[in-house]
Amino acid sequence: MTFDELDLIEPILNALKNEGYTSPTPIQEKSIPIILKGGDLLGCAQTGTGKTAAFAIPILQQLYNQKGDNRGQRKIKALIVTPTRELAIQIGESFASYGKNTNLKHAVIFGGVSQSSQVNAIKSGVEILIATPGRLLDLIGQGVVKMNELSIFVLDEADRMLDMGFIHDVKKILKVIPEKRQSLFFSATMPESIMVLASKILTDPRKVEVTPVSSTAETIQQEVFFVDAGNKKDLLIHVLEDESIITALVFTRTKHGADKVVKILAKANVKAEAIHGNKSQNARQKALKNFKDHSTRVLVATDIAARGIDIDELAFVINYEIPNIPETYVHRIGRTGRAGNNGKAISFCDVEERAYLKDIQKLIDIQLPVNNEHPFPAQNNTPEGKAKAQPQQRNARPSNPNKRPQASKSSSERATKSEAFTKKKWTWKGDK
Repeated sequence: MTFDELDLIEPILNALKNEGYTSPTPIQEKSIPIILKGGDLLGCAQTGTGKTAAFAIPILQQLYNQKGDNRGQRKIKALIVTPTRELAIQIGESFASYGKNTNLKHAVIFGGVSQSSQVNAIKSGVEILIATPGRLLDLIGQGVVKMNELSIFVLDEADRMLDMGFIHDVKKILKVIPEKRQSLFFSATMPESIMVLASKILTDPRKVEVTPVSSTAETIQQEVFFVDAGNKKDLLIHVLEDESIITALVFTRTKHGADKVVKILAKANVKAEAIHGNKSQNARQKALKNFKDHSTRVLVATDIAARGIDIDELAFVINYEIPNIPETYVHRIGRTGRAGNNGKAISFCDVEERAYLKDIQKLIDIQLPVNNEHPFPAQNNTPEGKAKAQPQQRNARPSNPNKRPQASKSSSERATKSEAFTKKKWTWKGDK
């Protein structure tokens, strides 16, 4: 199927062609016709599936058709609520790209920066507002944002919204927007809490689910490295010695951890920057820009800050620390292997994190292949143990992301290999 077959108007089709888009992704193909007909939608799609375009394109078309010759003051007709400022900005960029021929205006509002420019943009008149919950409620309370003309409401990244504690803000927003509206609800996962929230927002919705819940893309080669916590920094430097890794997105669980990793890499002469909630908006956007244009090789991020990162052809994601929430693993590695490209996700697992790994493997229904060919194998096999790994020769590197992952070994095979592990010297032989 092509976009021409979705009954889209010429201004949008031309914009899509200029962006190089020819065929819709599955979530776009299924969602756009439903939204164009005015129905409520419950969309379950993992990150990187083209979800933003799935709602942005039909919203633009509906508002364009409604506008007609009306040249009066622009009023907010569509509201998109999303959890992070980065994601809000990127959604705004998508509306700008797809709607550049429609003469529709949008504004993006989020906290952490002065509200003056955002207020001025709204007062000048916009049809589309993209917002994070806190700043939206602030401006509604100040009387700057008025919702009485709203006809379309989108709640994006709903599962992350709940993870970040925005449930009460979402409920407040629902009280101030018109009850008669079209509602679109998107989430990467659909646990019971999300279904309960969806039932309060949607009316007789159509459900669109393009991938199994909590699945990982087949284009992502996944591996786990067992390593003692004290040796993770050395293992990270060792992995990055592979010059074929042009850029890598590294995840930590905490802001402090992200800053610490940046310092470690700086000492190893690896250009790295951190992106997390304690960074200013300008610093975060600059770090993201530097990473996209490859002037920064490694971007170290916390989960909340990284949710909105959308980078084409990102080949490597490294879980420096394994997340304690299984669904977070799916979101993290979804930064790579996008739009049919191959990618690789490497996870460093210390003894304290093995329970997290077990939960992740249960969720995604995959036994992650173990990469033993590295110089820092775990020596500490119990949480209370004190043993430290002795580094072996540093000449092995991770396999190429374009190489298909091999099937994981049975537990007996892994156990046998583990017994001989410290006696073996690993030699990098390169990809075949």
